[in-house]
Amino acid sequence: MMYVFVQDVPIGEPLYRRIVEEIGPEPVAGSLLHLCVRREGGLRYIDVWESKEACARAFDERIHPAVDRAFGGNRPGTEPTVEVLDVIDASGSLLASAP
Repeated sequence: MMYVFVQDVPIGEPLYRRIVEEIGPEPVAGSLLHLCVRREGGLRYIDVWESKEACARAFDERIHPAVDRAFGGNRPGTEPTVEVLDVIDASGSLLASAP
């Protein structure tokens, strides 16, 4: 079952780009789609994962270490609020190759 969430983060595009650079170019295992859009006060992430477990692994193994490096070891002590979405339907060509 897919795991989908929205997260508003109080950072700008330059810091976001540093985080992406730290994550590296290879695909993050379990990630089906990551969108980053501008919003007032920062950015919004919209993420679609194969499962909640795959998401947790990716954050532990790749994403949080990359964020730590991008923040120079001074990452805020709390995570922005995650709003989990209850998906009732998903379609489109991006999902055609998803497991």
